[in-house]
Amino acid sequence: MDFRILLLDVAAAYIIDLAAGDPHWLPHPVRAVGWLISRLEGILRSIAEAASSKYGIDKGKAERLAGGCLALIVASSAFFAVLLLLEAAGALHPALFHVLNIYFLYSALAARCLADEGMKVYGPLAENDLPEARRRIAMLVGRETDRLDRDGVTRAAVETIAENTVDGVISPILFALLGSLCGLAAPAVYAFKAVSTLDSMVGYMNEKYINFGRASAKLDDVLNYLPARLSGLIIPAGAFLCGMDWKGSFRIMLRDRRKHKSPNCAYPEAAVAGALGIRLGGSNTYFGRVVEKPPIGDGWKRLEPAHIKDTVRIMYASSALTLIIGMALAIVISNLRTHIAK
Repeated sequence: MDFRILLLDVAAAYIIDLAAGDPHWLPHPVRAVGWLISRLEGILRSIAEAASSKYGIDKGKAERLAGGCLALIVASSAFFAVLLLLEAAGALHPALFHVLNIYFLYSALAARCLADEGMKVYGPLAENDLPEARRRIAMLVGRETDRLDRDGVTRAAVETIAENTVDGVISPILFALLGSLCGLAAPAVYAFKAVSTLDSMVGYMNEKYINFGRASAKLDDVLNYLPARLSGLIIPAGAFLCGMDWKGSFRIMLRDRRKHKSPNCAYPEAAVAGALGIRLGGSNTYFGRVVEKPPIGDGWKRLEPAHIKDTVRIMYASSALTLIIGMALAIVISNLRTHIAK
């Protein structure tokens, strides 16, 4: 299949995502991934418990092994399920293949959805409806939100949009483009989405998931490792297109890129903080426990609800740059590969 047509599928999926977002009435493959994770978690936990009680295997080790099996089964199932569906569609008609391929690619992108959810937090804040803003942000973050003040809600929204610019937008685009080089765009994206969903469901550092979710969390870190670092270049470029402080974005990214327990999250957060002149990080409460995060950014501007809108603009600009530059590089790589083969 012509590689350039697959690139057009990626571009079409991106445009559809910007136009339509994630309507609730449309079936979403990630829900099937979530269902599989929920079903397998109970089964694999039972096996780990039996291995620990009957055969004397250390409980933590048994849970880590079970969690590793969960990550492997779910990611591979997502990859091969999408691959088989596309092959079946292609056998019926090439057009059906492209329709299904675009659908899977579109459903893996979250730019419009991320923007919409961010604006649902901005709206109540702009109207001074703090209880509603707390309720909205609680749907997006894992921290406790019932006592957050106006600045706390704004910071949570900006951090979430910045972080998800990588794993919800930049990473899927890059995996789609890399997958297209091998004719496996949608399967590659859904293997990534499966890991991302695993991390969001079981990748917690609490007592329940510290062992069982370890493999999922680490695998998510690995898959987002390069995209996160590329975001340290893409987001400042996006800030430039938006007329924001791109020099500050790049400077703060370089300075504060390691100020997070995650190896990846500080790159986009620091780049956004620098572009907006704000400070992120600080005190958050998770499951009743206060966690102090290192400050990111200089904070020479006070946090304002409008910074949520600015972060959305940066996310959109960064996503467009990722697609355009990524497509150009993919074409160059494909041409080089063809030239070498001759």
